[in-house]
Amino acid sequence: MIVNTGNQPVPGVSVISKKLRRGAVSERTGIYSITSMPGDTVFFRALGFKRYHTIIPESFDSRHCNVDIMLEIDTIQIEEITILPWKTYNEFLKEITKERPVDPIIENMNENLASIYVAIANESSLKVSPEAGYRYVMEQNFSAMATRNQYPVNNLLNPFAWAKFINGVKHGLFKNKKYVKPIKPKVIKKRNNSSDN
Repeated sequence: MIVNTGNQPVPGVSVISKKLRRGAVSERTGIYSITSMPGDTVFFRALGFKRYHTIIPESFDSRHCNVDIMLEIDTIQIEEITILPWKTYNEFLKEITKERPVDPIIENMNENLASIYVAIANESSLKVSPEAGYRYVMEQNFSAMATRNQYPVNNLLNPFAWAKFINGVKHGLFKNKKYVKPIKPKVIKKRNNSSDN
């Protein structure tokens, strides 16, 4: 059986016979079995443990040899490190504080959001009923509870929010009056009543 220094079984240990060039792997319980011969060297290797080997004596004449193995941990504890793509902290600060041109897509998106906020704030263009105001407050309250101690949800990247918005626009979310379909004028064709002689 293969165990560690805390007498816990070690699974997945590679057991290799040097003379017969055969291998085996220890089970979940640390038990292993391998065919060998007297005078053979058996190696034990496992990730995170020091390598170990044992030699079967030349004078061994029994059919079965029970050998318990204790592997020592070969892990070095290091302090926490932060990997940055810059050589020094000053280069990092210089890169972060560098002025960058504004992406035209983001600038356009900000202008659209600003126009939507203005439209909502302007009472003459959009009338909000008490029920709609209550629903809005409840949605904001739920959103604040769902994202507590986290960054707020960005609905611009939420496909469900876009689907809800598009559905609302289709059903007249931003319309103040009912849409009346314009009536097309009828075209009256005159008949030619001239008779042929």
